[in-house]
Formats: sequence, C-alpha cells, structure tokens
Amino acid sequence: MALPHAKPGEVVNLRPLGEELGNTKTSALVKSDRFEAVRLIVPAGTTIPSHEVPGYLTLHCLEGRVVLNPSVELCAGDWLFLDRGAPHSIQGLEDSSLLLTIFFDD
Repeated sequence: MALPHAKPGEVVNLRPLGEELGNTKTSALVKSDRFEAVRLIVPAGTTIPSHEVPGYLTLHCLEGRVVLNPSVELCAGDWLFLDRGAPHSIQGLEDSSLLLTIFFDD
C-alpha cells in the first residue's frame, strides 16, 4: 500500500525525529513527473551504494551525520546540491534524516 503524498498547500512536519528516528522509515513526501521530495532515513553504519539520479538533486541534513562519496560530510543544517547524473553514495555516521529533493528535466 502506497503512503499518501502531500497535497499542494499541505504543511509537512520535517522537524527532527529525535528518539523516533530509529523507528522511522524513508518516506516519499511528493512525487510528480517533474519533482520528487523524500524524507530519507539513513541509519548509522549503513551505506546507500553509489548510484546516479536522472535529475538535479539537493540533500538537506535535518539531523544526524552522513558522508557522501566518501569525502563530503553533512551534519544537521547542512545542504548540498548535486548536478543531474552525478554519482553519489551515502553512508550514515549517525542515525540521520535528510530531505532529498529531485528536479527532473522534460
């Protein structure tokens, strides 16, 4: 069963999850043919292997710490932009929650 996505004008709570972070799974917030927003959960010690996305993307670390490609560290409050098709991996240094946005071309 698919989770409901946010509707235009609907407020979405992206505050830090705190103690609930360990019990939370990644969830899509909005998905359309041009845009996708996801609350990405990366537990400590896990790695999302290197991959590419066919759009421009941003990562905003909401809480925790992660490392990308193994030399860029994001901590709570940090934001990063990647060009479309840029290979990247993500490793959780701490239990982490990130806002992932993807902007697709035509």
